[in-house]
Amino acid sequence: MTTDDGGVLSRARVATRLPAGDLERARRFYAEKLGLHPVDERPGGLLYRCGGTDFVVFRSTGASPGTFTQMGFEIDEDIETAVTELRRRGVVFEDVDVPGFSTRDGIAEIEGNYPSKGAHGERAAWFRDSEGNLLGIGRPTR
Repeated sequence: MTTDDGGVLSRARVATRLPAGDLERARRFYAEKLGLHPVDERPGGLLYRCGGTDFVVFRSTGASPGTFTQMGFEIDEDIETAVTELRRRGVVFEDVDVPGFSTRDGIAEIEGNYPSKGAHGERAAWFRDSEGNLLGIGRPTR
């Protein structure tokens, strides 16, 4: 056990794991729709790297319920530009209407997110991958 205030996990890297019923279908989705290609692979799993952070899509007989954001991409680009590009590639964005915010043309304005990043909110959009995993893209607003 470590004696620093953060503990061993405060120094750990975080990596998302997304289940896939059909790994080849998922590989095609991530390549064709998102422009992402695995940096490494093993039987049953594909490792992707974005902005120095890793995530894995793995073959699974289980499935996520897709009722919550499982992974988010924080982007520097204008969100309208990102949504337009992804739509052009065939990504379908979710309509969201929950207490506190709703999407308009696929994009939500969320007040109060990320004050620790010097932001007063976030602009965000959500879509599902080929396996039903709910993914988001967002950009803090300053």
